[in-house]
Amino acid sequence: MRKIYALVLALLLANTTFAQKSPEDFLGYKLGDRFTPHHRVVAYFEHLAATLPNVKLVYYGETYEHRPLFVAIVSTPENMGKLEDIRLDNLRRTGMVEGTPSTKVALNWMQYNVHGNEAVATEAAMMTFWQIADPNNSQSKDWLKNQVLILDPCANPDGKDRYTVWYNQKQNNRLQPDPQSMEHSEPWPGGRPNHYLMDLNRDWAWQTQQETQQRLKLYHDWMPHLFVDYHEQGINEPFYFAPAAQPIHEQVSAFQNEFQIIYGKNTAKKFDEQGWMYFTKERFDLLYPSYGDTYPMYSGAIGMTIEKGGSGRAGLGMLNALGDTVTLRERIEHQHTAGISAVEVTAQNSARLTDEFANYFKTSSSNPKTKYKSFVIKGDQKPDRVKALLALLDKNKIQYGYAKAASGLKGLDYNTGKAGTFAATEKDIVINAYQPKSVLTQVLFEPEAKLQDSITYDITSWALPYAYGVQAYAMETRLDAGKKFEKTAFEANKVEGSPLAYLAPWNATQHAKFLAALINNKIRVRFAEKAFDINGKSYPIGTLIIHRNGNQYVADFDKKVTDIANKFEITLESSNSAYVDKGRDFGSSEVKVIVAPKIAIMSGAGTSSLNFGELWYFFEQELDYPVSILDAEGLGRFDLSKYNVIILPSSWGSYLSENNMKKMMDWVRAGGKLIAIENALNAFADKNGFDLSQYDTEDEKKAAEKEQKEILNVERLEPYQERERMGISTTAAGAIYQVKIDPTHPLGFGMDGKFFTLKNNGSRYAYLDNGVNVGIIPDAEAYRFGYIGNKIKPKMPKSMVYGVENQGRGQIVYMSDNPMFRSFWESGKLLVANAVFLVGQ
Repeated sequence: MRKIYALVLALLLANTTFAQKSPEDFLGYKLGDRFTPHHRVVAYFEHLAATLPNVKLVYYGETYEHRPLFVAIVSTPENMGKLEDIRLDNLRRTGMVEGTPSTKVALNWMQYNVHGNEAVATEAAMMTFWQIADPNNSQSKDWLKNQVLILDPCANPDGKDRYTVWYNQKQNNRLQPDPQSMEHSEPWPGGRPNHYLMDLNRDWAWQTQQETQQRLKLYHDWMPHLFVDYHEQGINEPFYFAPAAQPIHEQVSAFQNEFQIIYGKNTAKKFDEQGWMYFTKERFDLLYPSYGDTYPMYSGAIGMTIEKGGSGRAGLGMLNALGDTVTLRERIEHQHTAGISAVEVTAQNSARLTDEFANYFKTSSSNPKTKYKSFVIKGDQKPDRVKALLALLDKNKIQYGYAKAASGLKGLDYNTGKAGTFAATEKDIVINAYQPKSVLTQVLFEPEAKLQDSITYDITSWALPYAYGVQAYAMETRLDAGKKFEKTAFEANKVEGSPLAYLAPWNATQHAKFLAALINNKIRVRFAEKAFDINGKSYPIGTLIIHRNGNQYVADFDKKVTDIANKFEITLESSNSAYVDKGRDFGSSEVKVIVAPKIAIMSGAGTSSLNFGELWYFFEQELDYPVSILDAEGLGRFDLSKYNVIILPSSWGSYLSENNMKKMMDWVRAGGKLIAIENALNAFADKNGFDLSQYDTEDEKKAAEKEQKEILNVERLEPYQERERMGISTTAAGAIYQVKIDPTHPLGFGMDGKFFTLKNNGSRYAYLDNGVNVGIIPDAEAYRFGYIGNKIKPKMPKSMVYGVENQGRGQIVYMSDNPMFRSFWESGKLLVANAVFLVGQ
């Protein structure tokens, strides 16, 4: 539809005398007078593309709410005439396409408004693109001689319009800078995230969201030399631009660091001429690999974050702490100036940018920089987990192949966190750093990033083998693949006769998708609470059993089951008897029927919008399973009997008033299942009637309180500038622990007795006395990698991480860590599926 619209527009304009217009002329108001809805932004760029021969729009996808995603490309007519040659030549520099480049044109990609309520960015994008594309601007013509500008005016249209529509409804007729006025108090969840309330600026490497997946396909078609990402920060901050703060990942090259300084000095000069305030080298580091500056950095570009003070609260204008009114027009002008600086320095350094870009790939692929050069994934264990990991590698253009059979190999065992020897088989997967995506490969698989400073802006460990729950090794030497990886075609299940029961595995997210589809099709499913042998084969605990009994009224039962299994590429086994050779027969009380869960997720003010979004996305987009969304403030009027599972996302507990707590617990005791995640546990910890406690004994509690007082006594005597560093001593930033899982409890089914949890908080809970401690940190040896403060690290041993407490006929499932952080911690999704589908059946 979008393409047809653009074609019709172009045909109309081709027969009309129609001059290109500035944003003000086209929109009918000055930039800064109001926020522009996304559809008007689209119309303006379509106008420029239709009236300027050197402007091209590329639509690369659409959002969940069906708004178009596109980039606008501008250069000289000469460069636009050979645009495809320029693009392919650049891929030749990376080694992703064979051949020798014959052109030398820098690619400058500028992205705006990835956070929807940082909405000044799209307004600035229109101003900047017009100035560069304006045919009467002789200076921009010179800048474009040796560069192509690729500009994405709005990377998050759904979030941007959520903010814009709300603000345009609430703004005062006259400028009202009073911070207490309604227009400066954006309601939950705010416009920052996308439709599913996910942070797109932290999704680059993981590509969980539709917008990111589509954008990264286009990104890999171009592989730009410069990537500038425009943001806003708190209103009391002036303006931030590169160079970045420490810690800077060791993979960042000398030239990448140098160019950040070149850009910073050029931008500082322009800001100094206007008397504008700014800061550099603070707060915004280059470590976490999934940002809009770090991901390009690890892909050979110069990645840079731009942050103007203002954000969603600022609106058209708001008073800052100094009593100055920060206006939208001022914010636009500042971001525009930073953008013009990026275009200018790209033009001045075009030849060096392309040369250093080529050298980056040549050097990194032939001489990988960091300790680990090769990574081996055991392919004969949990194949569906391995398949999910390989799908992520494909999205990131990371190459891999099958291993050669070999023994006596040396490497770090991710499971133990220690070096050892292992053997490779021809089923194993080898990923080494001798490839175009060398740096990104090393970063995504590194057990732990090297920190120059423990104060970071994000998590410090993210190694993919932990995230996907696969057995893997990191080697300090080169190991080449024995043969090219070729995906084996799935051998479809066939309807052969009418077996008594179908058997399916349960150890990966894919299996939860299969189960959800069966339930959606009204097919009754059971699961085995004990391992069993039948027909000469062994089946582990948690195996799904789709028995004909109970499904006799399902039309085309066999075809439906096999069709669903084929859709998800699940290989089914079958049996013509319910009698097992070992274990429990299918009619045993220890073979449980899965009662279809009727799920509600609490939302609204007081909940973590990010954790809520992770859950919402998981059920709607990954499992395709129905959920109800309940606003926390309306809990008192809801009929909870409509649900048998309620999930409390992080930070929700503070909204459980005394009456609401009673209502919720009456529902639990009547047979409901409550799943509480991270800070939601605060509603139950150390409260009468609950088994959850931070301490085992009263003496332990008193000792902890005494220790806390001693810490405070030390902290208050610390120099003022060291207090931030003292503060992080009591928290965690992506610390990975091996949690010991009780494999006999349904919450632990399919986990093989262990789960690598990603700890992002300082909470610690004692073992449950009367409940089941399903996941525990037994001792200090459970720690693997990542930052955790020295004040809380010694307290983590002998703590409960995942547990279940019975309350009447129902249960509370406690999850002190978020098992599906940012939707990329893939192995944790099975834990959530266990809690929802299996626990309490």
